[in-house]
Amino acid sequence: MAVNRGWSYREQVTADAHGCTVLAHLAASRRHSTAREWSDRIRRGEVEVDEVVAEPETLLRAGQALVWHRPPWHEPEVPQHFEVIHEDAAIVAVTKPSGLPTMPAGGFLDHTLLALVRARYPEASPLHRLGRHTSGIVLFARTHAAAAALSRSWRDHDVKKHYLALASGVAARDTFSIEAPIGPVPHPTLGEVYAASAGGKPSHSVATVLERRHPIKGCPTDEGSTLFEVEITTGRPHQVRIHLAYAGHPLTGDPLYDTGGVIKSHPGLPGDGGYLLHAARLAFVHPLTGAEMVLDAASSSPQALKSSSPRVSYY
Repeated sequence: MAVNRGWSYREQVTADAHGCTVLAHLAASRRHSTAREWSDRIRRGEVEVDEVVAEPETLLRAGQALVWHRPPWHEPEVPQHFEVIHEDAAIVAVTKPSGLPTMPAGGFLDHTLLALVRARYPEASPLHRLGRHTSGIVLFARTHAAAAALSRSWRDHDVKKHYLALASGVAARDTFSIEAPIGPVPHPTLGEVYAASAGGKPSHSVATVLERRHPIKGCPTDEGSTLFEVEITTGRPHQVRIHLAYAGHPLTGDPLYDTGGVIKSHPGLPGDGGYLLHAARLAFVHPLTGAEMVLDAASSSPQALKSSSPRVSYY
């Protein structure tokens, strides 16, 4: 298996890290690795401060440039395919399989949707991202003008996003709105993750029941499930997962979020799988023609979710 080309992770030292040693800062802020692992990396010369190779005891000052030059590594195996559902001179829309990261992060660099799409469309820039184990539509801009126009549409909440989600429990209501704020909360491994938080940013979703799947008779551990269509008008991280959990219906198999939109007592990581979530529909104004477009990829959802034929509609 070939290794990738390696990557340099860059950050600017903040006031909170002023006076800390390089080792203490990295061990505290990058908790995916132990202090011993960070010490070994620093001693191998992989970490620089203001372009000077650092020592573990090097003291940091606010405003300095801190860089970890991660050597090439073997990336985990993931699905490495996508389907184009629309392309023209301004945009390309694809469907991403579950398990493929959208963007480089963590242990992924080349094994990402971005790398695969740019191998065919070198000019493509993603306008949003899906979680690694969320499947469905991802939209890319092919020109700076298209990127600017669609980014404005996203900021103005003019882009409509609909998801299919299989959640635990049988919903009592057919349709309901969820407005729990979403923000960072503590996580035992990563330091913090996003979840329902009183101090978070305003967020809004509308959940509509598509199908109720009642518990199996004679199986006391089966609580049943509900297939939802969820429209989100804001784009907070993991919004569908958090909001359905907040409403009492965590996604079936979600390793991170529990009822109430909080993280579990022994949580997994945001990139862990086990749940079924699919970005099925995306509606927006085409940046070049001004036409109203609806991209539909319900048929590429997992078999457990509702399916129909993918299509592109113009209005």
